[in-house]
Amino acid sequence: MRSLLLHPTSIAQWQALIHEAQKTLSIRLEEDLESYLVFLLMRFIEQPCVTQSVLGLDFLQSSQKLQNGHPPIALKDVGDKCLLFAGLFPERATRKRVDQLYFVKLGQTAYATLSEHENTKQADLFSTLCTQFIILTDILQATRDISKTDHNLLEQIERWQHSGSPLAWKKIQESTQALPIKNKRSPNNKSVH
Repeated sequence: MRSLLLHPTSIAQWQALIHEAQKTLSIRLEEDLESYLVFLLMRFIEQPCVTQSVLGLDFLQSSQKLQNGHPPIALKDVGDKCLLFAGLFPERATRKRVDQLYFVKLGQTAYATLSEHENTKQADLFSTLCTQFIILTDILQATRDISKTDHNLLEQIERWQHSGSPLAWKKIQESTQALPIKNKRSPNNKSVH
């Protein structure tokens, strides 16, 4: 187990944790994505109501408001909550009786929709959040897993097969000498004969 290092501010503490997760995964985020994750964690850490959201319904209501000319802030919250669920609370998918990729796809869709309705700088950020969603969830999962050594291998194989997650691949490699192959039949492509 690693020793606990305390930093002078909560921002520095979260940033150090994100840095350690990036180091664990051999990934280096751009500064804007790293900052986004740090402030996302700070914003939601003291909001237990985040786990009570019905994200699909929130998405539909936010999309409807967006079409009626309202600001897209609620849609940003949907994307952010999906990122937290997929990264920090993946077991919530099982409890909610949905596949973990539900949160991934919903979050990506929320950010992609935002990128189409925002100004240039914000649009670029939301577009990047959409395309880097799996990497960001991997980093959040790594922050959770830094002190853990056990992983459910079957869950990791399924996650890798469905999303291509680098973190899941790394956990598979650490757990076994055998390496899985991707299913020829998956939700994203047709059966190969």
